[in-house]
Order: sequence, then structure tokens, then C-alpha cells
Amino acid sequence: MAKQIFINLAVQNLTKSMKFYEALGFKNNPQFSDDHGKCMVWSDHIFLMILSHEKFLSFTEKPIAETKISIAALFSLSMDSLEEVNQVVERGLRAGGIEPNEMRDYGFMVQRTIEDFDGHTWEIFHMDMTKLPA
Repeated sequence: MAKQIFINLAVQNLTKSMKFYEALGFKNNPQFSDDHGKCMVWSDHIFLMILSHEKFLSFTEKPIAETKISIAALFSLSMDSLEEVNQVVERGLRAGGIEPNEMRDYGFMVQRTIEDFDGHTWEIFHMDMTKLPA
């Protein structure tokens, strides 16, 4: 079996969150989804599990972080072009996300940030390796 990554996020509203992540380009896999969690597919090896708080807490004894006021992690998604970065972020904003800061240009990499309804932070970026400083 190929190595895969599953990111698990606690969310307040599964329906709203699923629509937000679909706007970013994730696809729902109904085979691994139910009323308490949705499996959102980014690629053949990368999956996002958005889970109700009740379901999320069944996997841990720690309290859920309040990600609207503090950050627990940054998640990054690479795009093939700056145009695609802009398209993805704009779709996410129309779906109710927020952009907490302006686009960052590092010369070889351009990055925009978007947060979902629960404050989970995603960096959407394009990297041009031909511009990487020597």
C-alpha cells in the first residue's frame, strides 16, 4: 500500500466546512463519510477528514484547540501557478473563508493564506524553482 497522509480537523459545521473545502478543490469521498465526518480528497495520497467535535474527541483525550484565537498548525497546498493560487483562494473566500493577511512574495514563492470557519489556516502557494536563490 502506498503511503498516505490523513489530516483530521475538528469543525463546528460539517456541511459548511465540506462546501468550503470543495471550493478549494477537495472532493468528497462518500465511502468514508457519514453524519459525523467527511473524507475530503486532495490527491491519491492526501486526505482531509473534517470531523464533528464529538467524533474528533473519540480519538483523543485532549481538549480541542480554539483555532480561531490560536494556531495549532499551518497546512500548505501547492499550486501549479500564481493564477491557480489566486483562483483557489478566491473560491475559498466566496465560500466563506477569510484571508487574514496580504499575499506574500518571496521571489521564488508566492503565498496566500486562507482560514476556514473554524480558524484552520491554509497556505496556498506556488513555487518556481528556477527563481530559487543559489
